[in-house]
Amino acid sequence: MLEIIVILYTVYTLLKIYISVMQIGYISEEKNKEAVLMTQEKYTTAGEYAIKKERMGILSTIVDYGMFIWWVTVGFAWISSILGTTESVMDAVYFLFGFMAVNFIAGLPFELYQTFKLDKEYGFSQMTPKLYLQDLAKSMAMFVVFGGAIFYLLAWIVVNVTSWWVWGFVLLFAIALLVNIIYPTLIAPIFNKFSPLEEGELKTAIEEMMQKVGLKSDGIFTMDASKRDNRLNAYFGGLGKTKRVVLFDTLMKKLNPKELLAVLGHELGHFSHGDIWKNIGMMAVLLFVAFFLLGNLPEQLFYDMKVMPRAGVEIAMMMLLVPLIGFVFTPIMSYVSRHNEYAADAFGSEMGGKENLVSALIKLVDENKAFPKSHPLVVFFYYTHPPVLERLKELGYDSHTINEPLKQEGIFTFFNVDDK
Repeated sequence: MLEIIVILYTVYTLLKIYISVMQIGYISEEKNKEAVLMTQEKYTTAGEYAIKKERMGILSTIVDYGMFIWWVTVGFAWISSILGTTESVMDAVYFLFGFMAVNFIAGLPFELYQTFKLDKEYGFSQMTPKLYLQDLAKSMAMFVVFGGAIFYLLAWIVVNVTSWWVWGFVLLFAIALLVNIIYPTLIAPIFNKFSPLEEGELKTAIEEMMQKVGLKSDGIFTMDASKRDNRLNAYFGGLGKTKRVVLFDTLMKKLNPKELLAVLGHELGHFSHGDIWKNIGMMAVLLFVAFFLLGNLPEQLFYDMKVMPRAGVEIAMMMLLVPLIGFVFTPIMSYVSRHNEYAADAFGSEMGGKENLVSALIKLVDENKAFPKSHPLVVFFYYTHPPVLERLKELGYDSHTINEPLKQEGIFTFFNVDDK
């Protein structure tokens, strides 16, 4: 059985690497062609950044594969030899903390390189060592408290319940819902400062848009995202009474009020179409399938790894294999998400104006240095949003005339407007 698992994980790893290699080759060729949506210099720079991220991703994938092989051949047995092999729930918790600590250390160099080298080189990251350590300390404290509690509950279920995978699924799904509810008001403020949007025409216009779709929220806030990163973003967070509109301060600086309203109109489209609940439903299906498959692994697998099928090992093995199962589901979930994005764009263009949404999309591409083209395999597997050129085409703009952009408000913006 172990051989089959290793073969499946090897195929999964090779597929990921192949997709990244195809993306690198595609962008390497495209970045030297005539620019679209941005200046030639920015277009080339965006391509170079995308290639470097893919190369780092390949290296990270290889390290993950090496860690997987190490865990199933040596690692699990090594931690078990240190902690013993009792049925204790606390032993399972200690095992999982050890498992997570080793994986964190293995992945740390990539996070540091991304934050302090790559993103700084291309003008994204504003992170300082002090702020990074503060964030790390907060994250670790939260993980020890809340992660430890989750590990304990899940391990207790594994130890004491026969069909543990059913109740394990119920537990984690309930926790996922709870996190969505409390994230905007309790978790996010630990890391960022949220300020109510000042009274004025923009706030009034946003509130009117929200009333049109029946969205009742906890408020409209700006977030000090620029202290860590210069990229632009906005989101609706929370469920029920904790829903709130969050605008990054970077977005506020770069988009004009009409463009902001168009972007928020897009997000309101997701709310109006019930996309949040659709995503939760897909997550529930994926989680249930993962628990069903991984909760029924044969005991022989664990003996092949030279460990007893104890709670800590079983949960850790699930965590190792969930990405493999997720990879199978990814194209389906990505396709559904892209479909929802097109619908949200249509909604946003009606709410905030087609020209404003197009202008906002192009500013986001330009400011975020997001290379506007990708290999079809990458789009098929990973793109939760359609490629921006396809989104613009769907909004009625001819992508074939993008390479003659017009200057407007300091950026290269849209083209060949269809007034119909």
